[in-house]
Amino acid sequence: MLRPDIIMEDTTLRDGEQAPGVAFSKETKLKIFDALIDLGVKWIEPGIPAMGGEELDTLRAMLERKNEVMLVAWNRGVRDDIAFSLDLGFKAVHIGLPTSTLHLSKSIGRDRNWLLDQAAALVKFAKDRDAFVSISAEDVGRTEPAFLQDYAQKVTEAGADRLRLSDTIGILGPEHYAQRVKTVADASSIDTQCHCHNDFGLAVANTLAGLQAGARYFHVCVNAMGERAGMPDLAQMCMALKHLYGHDLGIKTERLHALAALVAEASHQPVPAWQPIVGENVFAHESGIHAKGMLKDGSTFEPFSPEEVGNKRRYVIGKHSGRALLRHVLQQEYDIEPDEDILGQCLAQVRAVAIKQSGPLTSRQLRDIYGKLAGGAPRKAKASHEIQSVAT
Repeated sequence: MLRPDIIMEDTTLRDGEQAPGVAFSKETKLKIFDALIDLGVKWIEPGIPAMGGEELDTLRAMLERKNEVMLVAWNRGVRDDIAFSLDLGFKAVHIGLPTSTLHLSKSIGRDRNWLLDQAAALVKFAKDRDAFVSISAEDVGRTEPAFLQDYAQKVTEAGADRLRLSDTIGILGPEHYAQRVKTVADASSIDTQCHCHNDFGLAVANTLAGLQAGARYFHVCVNAMGERAGMPDLAQMCMALKHLYGHDLGIKTERLHALAALVAEASHQPVPAWQPIVGENVFAHESGIHAKGMLKDGSTFEPFSPEEVGNKRRYVIGKHSGRALLRHVLQQEYDIEPDEDILGQCLAQVRAVAIKQSGPLTSRQLRDIYGKLAGGAPRKAKASHEIQSVAT
């Protein structure tokens, strides 16, 4: 069962921007930052102060709104990094440290004893300055459960507020990720945070499993961007929690589509048409059975309305269309009451044209096909169209 106090933290501007080839300017980063706050996001990981340069100027500008949102500065497991973030004005810091033997030896060249001592010292240093302290168990999927418990106890005793369970290369399934959350809970009272990568397409599922296992916090990115295969998608998590688990995060969901478009443009990565929640095909209908049902009742083939996420429904005239959609377009857009026999011939030609041009037809193409088959000039279109057809 989900905790009633779960908290979503967006890391589009940190982990998301670490996607290969993505580099946000100060102007772009602030635009996304403002859009996240306007959406209703209350916790944001905005970047890495130690990067300096323009990143530092951007973070200073973001800190002007620190009374409106909890800003969490990401830091390496280095005391100077943490001190710099706190001096800058951050009231919350995250400390990135690995817990698997592989990462300890191959990534930072340290051992477990060093990690336990370093983690405790850094947490205490930040807590002595009255900060909210989050700390990682990076590569938790390859960390032995017994050592994960030792680590959780150590950072809890030092005063850490949160332990981030980072499935760094996305190798856990939902049941295994949930078990990591439970493993920590068995050893410590510390709040845990889900940080799941999407290498096997399980980031959302793992995050939901972690929350069901008792985690309080979870990370998301807009458009599921991030390193390698990305992170849990903000829109998918918000809508899944709201509709499947009855937990409303207080997000203005009608702005999700616009936010996805903003980040897609900024990252030069278009949103796939079939991306859940915000993709252009989510509320598009071509199949004859689907369109027929949708024309009668919008709930037949949509789990929620397009307006709820700031999108629009549209119908596609193509290879898989049926009579119901063609009839609807002709009636609503062109005030034509089609003859059923001619409509059957029209359907066959529509399918042939769709195959030939490898894509959908416009409503005007449909009108012209029907007009030729009917042997007369097509009627003038209505001034107000009630249907959106894909343009070719």
